[in-house]
Amino acid sequence: MGRKEVLRAIRQAESEAEQTIAEAESKAAEIVSKARLTATEIIQAGRSDSEANAQTMISEARSAAESEAQKVSKEGDSNIGSIHDGGEGSREDAVNAVLDAFRS
Repeated sequence: MGRKEVLRAIRQAESEAEQTIAEAESKAAEIVSKARLTATEIIQAGRSDSEANAQTMISEARSAAESEAQKVSKEGDSNIGSIHDGGEGSREDAVNAVLDAFRS
């Protein structure tokens, strides 16, 4: 092999090496880009899931609070009714006591 052939072989090898490096860098950039896209999708899915879980927890807490409020309201209504009923008998006595006080 002559000197020219050796130099041509070296240049060709350098050219092929540069092309291989360029392809590798392109593939590496593509892999990084896909990884970033996948990471963004994972983060968005995580946020969506956490938002859905938070809404579920809020709904459950609201439902429990409404149930407890209904119990307290019923109990309060019952207490008001018994106070009202208990006062029925005393009203007549109170009216008579006031009228007797004015008459005397």
